[in-house]
Amino acid sequence: MYRPAQRLADIEPFHVVELLTRARQLEAEGRDIIHMEVGEPDFPTPEPIANAAVNAIKRGKTKYTEALGLPELREAISAFYRQRYGASVPASRIAVTNGASGALNLAFACLANPGSGWLLTDPGYPCNRHILRAFDGRPQNIPVGPETNFQPTPALLRQYWQPSTAGLLVASPANPTGTLLTLTEIEALAKVCREKNGHFLVDEIYHGLTYESEAPTACAAGDDIWVINSFSKYFQMTGWRLGWMVIPEPYVRDVEKLAQNLTLCPSTPAQYGALAAFEPATIAILEARRAEFCRRRDFLAPALEQIGFRVTARPEGAFYLYCDCSALADDSFTLAGDLLEKTGVAATPGLDFGCNQPERHIRFAYTTGVERLAEAVERLSRYFGR
Repeated sequence: MYRPAQRLADIEPFHVVELLTRARQLEAEGRDIIHMEVGEPDFPTPEPIANAAVNAIKRGKTKYTEALGLPELREAISAFYRQRYGASVPASRIAVTNGASGALNLAFACLANPGSGWLLTDPGYPCNRHILRAFDGRPQNIPVGPETNFQPTPALLRQYWQPSTAGLLVASPANPTGTLLTLTEIEALAKVCREKNGHFLVDEIYHGLTYESEAPTACAAGDDIWVINSFSKYFQMTGWRLGWMVIPEPYVRDVEKLAQNLTLCPSTPAQYGALAAFEPATIAILEARRAEFCRRRDFLAPALEQIGFRVTARPEGAFYLYCDCSALADDSFTLAGDLLEKTGVAATPGLDFGCNQPERHIRFAYTTGVERLAEAVERLSRYFGR
């Protein structure tokens, strides 16, 4: 007898994962696939992190930790905020989590009442709205476009805020667009949330992967803001499933109780590995890789525009180009499938990121080397007859 919970009807598949599955099938058949679809750095985890985790395992550091994470790792994250941002974030407000997704699960489990509305940007990362729905919250999309650099504004918040709205979630740098919010813009959004007696959550998981300037942390805009970060992107620990969350002080005990019951604790070896993430030798490796991501972006953006794609967002961070493909195709979902089958180039259709003109947009991730990106550009040029 099949009777799943009603909420599952609102949770859609992650189309890029299904596209990746097809790409893997084609590779198994001997096809050469250039992966520009999944948001995962192609670099291995830096060696100091891996060595620290291996050494911890050899020393028997494999037992449960505290639900909110190793105290020394929480202290290290607190020190990172002081060193990189000049922000004072006490370790007592930091929870180490099972990736940024685990942080969002805990945040929405703590804050989302059944039927409560939450403002999310459209386009935006799809799993956010599905995590929210899993806790019986209701996504309320804010359509954003080039005129606001694909970010919400105070005017848009006031326009879309409803009596049922409980809060706002933004991302800076954003996925799929790579756009940033300035500290002034974050403070203006926070002001509206406070006026509306709503919660404000900021996803900062691509911090460290910015190219013209450092992204400001929302921790500098008030201690009532929930800030989510991750060891996945800048620190290149995607499969380690480790992130963290800065929690407003009144909610720390609530999150701790939830973590005790939902996850027990984050991975212990991963936490010991992450203790090495902030060491100077590791940061030097990461900064060199950041420069390489910048080189890739600067190669790929003009190359795609020469083919006929239009980069509609300023890609200031992350490792994506969100492109308007309407001059080349009527539907990006069909186009993405066609490109994969006929050229071996895998990209993500706009359908994954919301309902704000998804057919016009496609996302390319520059998470492979410049030589492979050049090969992808050549294949795309041939396909479009350029």
